[in-house]
Amino acid sequence: MKSPATLKKAAAWALPYWTRGEAGRDTPPDLFRVLYFGWLVALTLKLLGSAWDVSWHFKWLRDDLAPPHLLNSAGTAVAVALTLIHGYTGYGVDKKALKLIQWGTGVFLVAVPLDLINHRVNGLDITSWSPSHIMLYVGTFFMIAGVIRGWFMGAPPGRERTVVLGAFFAFFLENVHFPEQHQEYGVLSLGAWDNKATYAEPILLQFAADQMNRPIDREMMAGFTLPVPDYLYPVYAVVVGLSVLVLARRLIGRSGAATLVAAGYVGFRTVIWPLLTFTGFPPSALPFFLVVAGLLVDVAFLVRMPYVRAVLGTVVATAAAYGALVVQNAVMGPVYGALKGQEGLLGAPPLATSSAVWAGIGLLVAWLAIEALTGRRRAQPVGTPAPVVAAPATT
Repeated sequence: MKSPATLKKAAAWALPYWTRGEAGRDTPPDLFRVLYFGWLVALTLKLLGSAWDVSWHFKWLRDDLAPPHLLNSAGTAVAVALTLIHGYTGYGVDKKALKLIQWGTGVFLVAVPLDLINHRVNGLDITSWSPSHIMLYVGTFFMIAGVIRGWFMGAPPGRERTVVLGAFFAFFLENVHFPEQHQEYGVLSLGAWDNKATYAEPILLQFAADQMNRPIDREMMAGFTLPVPDYLYPVYAVVVGLSVLVLARRLIGRSGAATLVAAGYVGFRTVIWPLLTFTGFPPSALPFFLVVAGLLVDVAFLVRMPYVRAVLGTVVATAAAYGALVVQNAVMGPVYGALKGQEGLLGAPPLATSSAVWAGIGLLVAWLAIEALTGRRRAQPVGTPAPVVAAPATT
């Protein structure tokens, strides 16, 4: 715990900044860093909670006060506090960044009670793709988009600016990819069932079976673990996930940025994999294909002409993503099966390869839009303005 003297010193530093102001207000460098490192703390707590959350829901019956929910709520509390600070003082954000953060936080806060009501009325929510869950992702999407803009426009050039911007994009990628974890956990849970094993507790399986009006059999397990069409996983990953990597490479402006953002997210998932599985929680397939696709996004940026880059990049990145998923199914599945003594487990969710065409079209549209918007506006970091807030008065 911090000593009273430390807290008093922190309060003495912060209180002079607590004045009403419009967004875009000149922000002292030390205050700017404190605000955005606060966002790193908030998003880290939300990341840890969400990483635990999906695994928890594949093992236990839902509970509003489950530890992952509490951890996520702690991050949300910090995010709400920062949103209020930005909104009241006007520090650290321009008007667009503030609107994104406020709307995102607002949508998220509205989605929370709606999700609770949904569970009260409908019981177990079989899929992470439900409307109330999607509202949570959308709210977080706009919130992080505002944070990215605020940091991009206000942070001074340098290594810290680049590293923190990459971290915010990794959080952004995690949020958009989050619903895909249902299939990543689901495919291994279904594979375990086929090999005469189960990860979920009996009370969860019985609850899901009762909700589907079926006995606990394979059809019920398939409905619980993989309730969405096979094409959704790869199409969504390519169109949405890779679009985040394209935008990251465009705004960070450094070679290898897309690869490092993808590797940061996948690396985190890889690190927590044994922490979860060795403590009795279900395992998940890991999206290694995102790193391969991110590498091809970076390679595409060797092409100088934006629209040619978008076309060529779409082709190679889409092919890389689908190819890597095929390899994961062929290679990682048997490796995992050998480790667990369960032959036949898949290393990636089911893949409808014919959907690659539609995924490529969607990515091309998104990539062209990113090139057009970022090229037209030529957004550049403005740097952090010089301090304008006076030091505390002395008597």
